[in-house]
Amino acid sequence: MSSAAAGKLQQEWSKLQPEEVLSRAVRKFGISHLAFASSFGAEDQVIIDMICRHGLDIPVFTIDTGRLPQETYDLLDATRMHYGISMEVLFPERAPVEDMLQRFGANLFYDSVEKRRMCCRTRKVQPLERRLSSLDAWICGLRREQSVTRTGTGVVEWDEAFGLFKINPLAAFTEAEVFGYLLRHNVPSNALHRKGYPSIGCAPCTRAVEPGADIRSGRWWWEEAEHRECGLHVPNTNEKKSEHEPSRQA
Repeated sequence: MSSAAAGKLQQEWSKLQPEEVLSRAVRKFGISHLAFASSFGAEDQVIIDMICRHGLDIPVFTIDTGRLPQETYDLLDATRMHYGISMEVLFPERAPVEDMLQRFGANLFYDSVEKRRMCCRTRKVQPLERRLSSLDAWICGLRREQSVTRTGTGVVEWDEAFGLFKINPLAAFTEAEVFGYLLRHNVPSNALHRKGYPSIGCAPCTRAVEPGADIRSGRWWWEEAEHRECGLHVPNTNEKKSEHEPSRQA
């Protein structure tokens, strides 16, 4: 039923401008049941600017994995000051992180796709699950052009993994449109963008790319392109379990 409802909204909202998508989302879900998840990437900064520019009062939260680049923390503070807004910062639980590092080491993500996804789940997905449990819809900065795993991204989707609506106002935006918006509106952006980092995640898992390269090729660059998702945006609910968690089978 919810999937069908998301499909109906996708049909109604797919041709709208991003600002109108955000406005419709507020009217549909209300700000107490809607929030924007920002990692302070270029797309996320565009959405924050749209939220503030149009006075939409949508709550903004982010996840501090404990492994972020200093430039991302600098941008968090710059964004707060620029717009005069408060943002909720979520953290992973201490015990699972400690246990994971004791069992597999600090750089386990380089060992295998499974261990990298475990790290992503422990540091990112679990805090996100806690926050989304109180919402009916969440807003993301996904774009179809970003990677091979996102070409089918809709403006509105039903998120099977977390059980709520996912709103992607910039789904149809190009990279040029994103960075053009940032320049046109003087939006604070991550200093790493000017050093060849079009997509930015945790410091150990992100590197600069050559001009013209796939914009997400610097994320988990040691893996095949079809594996380069962290679990926040993988519809398969099996991704929500990691080898770090005990099996429920007898």
